[in-house]
Amino acid sequence: MRLKLTAAVFAAACVAAFACAWPACADTKALYEDAKKEGGVTWYITHYPTELAVEVGQSFTQRYPGVTVNVVRTTAEVAYQRLNQDLKAGAANCDVFSSTDVGHYIALKEKSLLAHYVPGNASKLIPEFRKYADEGYYYPTSAGLVMLIYNTKLVPAAEAPKNWPDLLDPKWRGKIALGNPGFSAYVGTWVVEMQKLYGWDYFEKLAKNAPLNGRSINDTVTMLNSGERQIGVGPDQTTLNSAARGNPVGIIYPTDGAVLMVAPSGIMANAPHPNAARLFMEFLLSAQYSRILVKSYAVPLRPEVAPAPGEKPFSEIKLVRPTDEEIFKGIPEVIEKWRDTMGN
Repeated sequence: MRLKLTAAVFAAACVAAFACAWPACADTKALYEDAKKEGGVTWYITHYPTELAVEVGQSFTQRYPGVTVNVVRTTAEVAYQRLNQDLKAGAANCDVFSSTDVGHYIALKEKSLLAHYVPGNASKLIPEFRKYADEGYYYPTSAGLVMLIYNTKLVPAAEAPKNWPDLLDPKWRGKIALGNPGFSAYVGTWVVEMQKLYGWDYFEKLAKNAPLNGRSINDTVTMLNSGERQIGVGPDQTTLNSAARGNPVGIIYPTDGAVLMVAPSGIMANAPHPNAARLFMEFLLSAQYSRILVKSYAVPLRPEVAPAPGEKPFSEIKLVRPTDEEIFKGIPEVIEKWRDTMGN
């Protein structure tokens, strides 16, 4: 699959045609006044490392003084577990839920646990990303890739793996870094796609190479930076950001396809700060938010914001991705199989 990202911007007429009544669509100024009365918003976020999530929260508050962001950053499956614990206890803690596992939103919507809100900024996203939205319930607020990464001091570029089956070569025994699908939806989605492409036999062979399994997919970058491992399965954004800081890590676009991640955000139906949550959703779909992402080598979601220098446009990359339904059903299944095969 190839995803072509265009530079077209929706006309103002499209925004006007996005007909909806309060509370589905709101004047931002009025929304800001109501949000100030609530004082803040609690954000369960798994999209990005803590540092970037905090920067997003601070930028939102600078734009909307008087409305703070309580950033609760964990891995995707941990965040969802925490959210479900809140719900079972009848505790309304989370306002905006941002997970890398689209299956979470399918389950939440089925249980009527997501608020219905159509952000005015939704129509301004790059059109190719809008197809990953469930209009009125959740919208893409993060995009990235799962790809091959390597320690540039320990592995010459010419000798680095070029595709996913290359990880099965015995020469990489004891040298591979992985995350864990029980914690990371990036890893879970990658595992679902690899099983789809190569069968579970792929992971039985991979286990024989004694990979070191962390939790978050970002842990693989740390393992490579330290030299604890030489190659791994990692995220584009964290790897490129680490390389820009002088760490010895590089990326490889697999010839059989980098795994496309499109991660949503949605407002909880029991959000304790509903107006602040709506205002924050508007911000997560804004050009300002995309500019923050690009500074950390993440993928911009707005067409008027160019990718970071040195990054390939998606139109030049072979991409693969499971369907939303395959992710929804597949991640819980592969978590159990992973424990049996990998031992954690």
